[in-house]
Amino acid sequence: MTSTGTDLAAEQSVLGAVFLDPNVLDDIHFLEDRDFLDQRHQQIYRVMRWLDQKNKPVDLTTVTELYVQHNRADQVSVVYLTDMATSVPTTANVRHYADIVRSKAIRRRGAEIGKEISALSREDFESDDEYFSAVESLVSDMRPEDEGRMKNFSETRKNYFNHLLSKEIEYVETGFPKFDGWAHGLWRGWLFVSAGRPSVGKTALLLQRVMGVAESGPVLVWSQEMDENQLKDRMISNLSGIPYNRIKNKELNPQQYGFVEEAYNRLEKLPIYIQDSSGVTIDEVRSTARRFKRRYGDLAMIAVDYLQIMNIPRKRGETRAESIGNVTQAAKQIARDMRCCFMMLSQMNRDSDKQAKKPNLSHLKESSSIEQDADVVEFLWHDPNDYEQQGKVIQQFIAKGRDIGINEFRLLFRGWKQHFEELK
Repeated sequence: MTSTGTDLAAEQSVLGAVFLDPNVLDDIHFLEDRDFLDQRHQQIYRVMRWLDQKNKPVDLTTVTELYVQHNRADQVSVVYLTDMATSVPTTANVRHYADIVRSKAIRRRGAEIGKEISALSREDFESDDEYFSAVESLVSDMRPEDEGRMKNFSETRKNYFNHLLSKEIEYVETGFPKFDGWAHGLWRGWLFVSAGRPSVGKTALLLQRVMGVAESGPVLVWSQEMDENQLKDRMISNLSGIPYNRIKNKELNPQQYGFVEEAYNRLEKLPIYIQDSSGVTIDEVRSTARRFKRRYGDLAMIAVDYLQIMNIPRKRGETRAESIGNVTQAAKQIARDMRCCFMMLSQMNRDSDKQAKKPNLSHLKESSSIEQDADVVEFLWHDPNDYEQQGKVIQQFIAKGRDIGINEFRLLFRGWKQHFEELK
């Protein structure tokens, strides 16, 4: 089969799958009618999309009727439509074929635009900027339509009422009742930045949250400073109550070994996945998250400890803060695409260490991009004037909370067993 034949076969497979089950239109929402090579297929796909938007059935009868109503029955035969509808035994591979159709279309447009750009070089422009503008205009036309394009209320009516009627929960609980009661847990699509001064238990709090969130779905953890077993030591101490130092120093008696095994059995039932490699890239996080989503469905949370020690590529002429901004923007996009919370630990700048008072957003290291991209920014800090006999009091200050506002909580940190508890 020729390349063109392969392209047309993929297009027929996509359209045939829609006839088999119109619900797959939601799975191939990214596909545009211009992506089809065959003009008949372009028109058929436009008809299918129109019927779906009008909440009408999408089948052989309705598609054929539209062609007849618009006096275009001569453009495609009923036999052709019927053959297409019966040639696809399953919809399981529709996304694969849709990806082929779009990929081929992008490359066709690229080849065509390459010729147009070549032709531009022979034209006279008053300045180089005008030439660049003309080139950029051509390239932008090549890019697929933005899935988040402007839409009016009529176009989005169906999606909105489906959203209202859906019982799907958009947030996951953390296991901290006061926080969950106020914020309804961690919302899917959030970029949540947690920053704190040394010795306030940032990693311990993250791990306790990981265990709570994992009750709702898979959690992926990237640890860049501690290896996998060090994280497990902390979680086992949290669950078992065995002093962290005894576990870390391997000074356990037979009874404590039994408690460790019980705690490990509990952790083993939770969908927690850990990667303990330094210098992780945001692209690696994205690709891993995509693989896990394909395998297990929606993730509950992605966690990276911590931002500033990631492998952050830096383009020529770009500042460190701008490079970090690229990472936080990508992290936010991953949270939206994966429909999960992306929790990222962050450093604070040195000025914050010189004072024992409530931090603010300017204390974030390379703060501008983090502050801008994050949905929630949390600071953990210790007020020496606030103490409890049972442990160290940590102030949890939500300095930015998109859709939830600003709030403060008092946490009791029992560092000896890596455990946090909300105080009144």
